[in-house]
Amino acid sequence: MAVSTLLTSSLRPALAALRWAARSQRRGLSTPQGSEPSLNLGGIFPPLATPFSPTQEVDYAQLEGNLRRYASIPFRGLVVLGSNGEYPYLAPRERVEVVSCARRALPRDRLLLAGSGCESTQATIELTVSMAEAGADVALVVTPCYYRGAMTTAALVHHYTEVGDASPIPVVLYSVPANTGLDLPMEAVITLAQHPNIIGIKDSGGDITRMGLMVHKTRQEDFQVLAGSASFLLASYAVGASGGVCALANVLGDPLCQLDQLCRKGQWQEARDLQHRLIEPNTAVTRRFGIPGLKKAMEWFGYYGGPCRAPLAPLSPAQVEELRSTFSANGWL
Repeated sequence: MAVSTLLTSSLRPALAALRWAARSQRRGLSTPQGSEPSLNLGGIFPPLATPFSPTQEVDYAQLEGNLRRYASIPFRGLVVLGSNGEYPYLAPRERVEVVSCARRALPRDRLLLAGSGCESTQATIELTVSMAEAGADVALVVTPCYYRGAMTTAALVHHYTEVGDASPIPVVLYSVPANTGLDLPMEAVITLAQHPNIIGIKDSGGDITRMGLMVHKTRQEDFQVLAGSASFLLASYAVGASGGVCALANVLGDPLCQLDQLCRKGQWQEARDLQHRLIEPNTAVTRRFGIPGLKKAMEWFGYYGGPCRAPLAPLSPAQVEELRSTFSANGWL
């Protein structure tokens, strides 16, 4: 290996830390004295749906309109280009422009997390750097899964370590087995939590025992666990999760922020009652009807939903009625 390559590789962690420290100072983000750079992820993050026009082009004006409406809700920040953002269906240039558009429209005190995971380590690094340049505060990196049989703990640790070393912004791991067929192994999470530029995980698997163990095993690290669904948000807080990235927050942002606050105040009875009313609507816009259901529900609450990109198909009239009944039965419509 060339000496220049060796030097670049060995300097990556230090360069990433310096870039993050400089960025933190500019943005007024938290860097506790005497510790590694830290960023509080406590709170609710909606993983934004990407608006498309009737011709299935990204509709940036509607994205800005939704962001203006979300500005009145006390979210900790927003996620763009997650699973609910139809990330796999966007071209690389569109992905970067969505980040730029969101950053321009987002209040400066709100964090912007951007999905930058690709199948190869090299592509993930390149896209992460581009998203940082476009204004993302944190990279949300999903597990590579096309060759899932080869994605051993060692392979995944190597992948995320390389990304963490090279990224100019902090990295949050993203495990979503329903989409990838791959659960990020616990051993990999514990190892990666020790990386100074990897600050948390969004876990969408719904295994509360696993989430509690993650919190326990990483308690000595600067590492936060985020619930990946509104259906188990209360249970996640009970075992020590810091916040939630919840699709339902696109629709019911205020109630989810209320649930967050009830849990933080220890008002568990009120939190439980609210959590119960959120489970069926959340299931409807995730597992049952997916993104087409989420976008349809958004329209009932004053947001732009619009079409999905093909091959995702719109709901049938019967499905729309079932979705509406689910929200009505729980007192939301």
